[in-house]
Amino acid sequence: MPQQSFFSRLTRRQMLKSASCGFGYLALAGLTTDAARVAHADDRHLASDYGSPLLPKATHFPARAKRIIFLFMQGGPSHLDTFDHKPLLQRDGGDAAPAGTPGKGGKLFASPFKFRKTGQSGIEITELLPNLAQHADDLCVINSMHTNSPAHPQATIEMHTGTSLFVRPSVGAWALYGLGTVNQNLPGFITINPPERLGGPQNYGSAFLPASYQGTRIGAVRAGSGDDLLSQIIKPRADLAAQRQQLDLIQEMNRELLDQSRVSAELEGVIESYELAFRMQAAVPQVLDLSKESDATKEMYGIGSGPTNNFGTQCLMARRLAEAGVRYIEVCHQGWDQHNNLRERLPANCKAIDQPIAALLKDLKQRGLLDDTLVVWGGEFGRTPQGQNSDGRNHNAAGFSMWLAGAGVKGGMRYGATDDYGGRATVNKVHTHDLHATLLHVMGLDHEKLTYNYGGRDFRLTDVYGHVVRDIVS
Repeated sequence: MPQQSFFSRLTRRQMLKSASCGFGYLALAGLTTDAARVAHADDRHLASDYGSPLLPKATHFPARAKRIIFLFMQGGPSHLDTFDHKPLLQRDGGDAAPAGTPGKGGKLFASPFKFRKTGQSGIEITELLPNLAQHADDLCVINSMHTNSPAHPQATIEMHTGTSLFVRPSVGAWALYGLGTVNQNLPGFITINPPERLGGPQNYGSAFLPASYQGTRIGAVRAGSGDDLLSQIIKPRADLAAQRQQLDLIQEMNRELLDQSRVSAELEGVIESYELAFRMQAAVPQVLDLSKESDATKEMYGIGSGPTNNFGTQCLMARRLAEAGVRYIEVCHQGWDQHNNLRERLPANCKAIDQPIAALLKDLKQRGLLDDTLVVWGGEFGRTPQGQNSDGRNHNAAGFSMWLAGAGVKGGMRYGATDDYGGRATVNKVHTHDLHATLLHVMGLDHEKLTYNYGGRDFRLTDVYGHVVRDIVS
């Protein structure tokens, strides 16, 4: 009789069933049962049960954008001092705020900064963003955003996941789940310098979606080359050849076990993450190696010294990641919570982002990437028309501004409006759910059809809400 291999005598499933009275098998069941329901949503996702869950998938309809770059300004940028010019607020500064204005009463605070008509479209943008203003005709400024909570943790999580009441997958995870990624050697969702204190990993997590769809975090970048980021990617105690041998052995054992014991394909998807990690060691250093960029490009982004170095480096990394096929990229700039000292702190914030963002838009356009890349800018909410602490503004979830540029949206336009003093969205109101529905739409996904069955219910990013803002989609 031919000798049986060790693996044919004792499978992992058999071991888990027998060891410790089968207690380990309970954990296995919990890992796989809910995830196995993913294929029931629609036939587009069946391929992920039998291969890599990150393989490209068909869209619901033709897409305008292949990728999204979300520039998240954490803290709540003042729309009244950046993209929402209010002549009456300037005229009546110092007067008592009208009844019903968001906030706790107080006096109206006229913006200390001038607005200028920019581009052929004449969009009014603050004098603090002169470089970005040169791209006014590419911007679709939404002046009628609103959300549910004026508290940073809840509003930040809601902007990223659609709700602050429950743990839900992030926008990037939903996009990756719906579309897969075109580069199997890189994560499909990368977040750079994410807000750690306000929701932390929940802002880029996958929640009940398979772990393959969660974002890959890159910490704050403070060097021009990105070399400081690579130490945690490259394994120091084994070269690539040795690691490949280890993985080949593990995968050979796993394939034998899969054939003999029908181990869940979802569990095998966890093993796939190790393969991705191995491939990343070769691909990521090349993508993040900014030394290959010309001095002129680095200078355009403001890399080298001064207040633009950090964010400029991150924006250039975002362009390289987009070019390499990453599906969803977020870049976070923190420190926009200006309850006081707005006259000094807001110009400093704008100085740090103005040149890098303008360079990103120019660079994407020059390379033909802006045609199928959607760039999104904004924070978790806005600020009140009233002053606070004599030189600041309080939180305001009832009205604020965001802008979109690139694939699938109309440039050179303002959409919606707040009231005369900028306190509440009043015309063509756009809720966070509407924004998320629109982002998915531009990427070729129907937000009502992109669902995942969990706990006996089909969930979606927009829950039971949300409408595509079709007036801004070209």
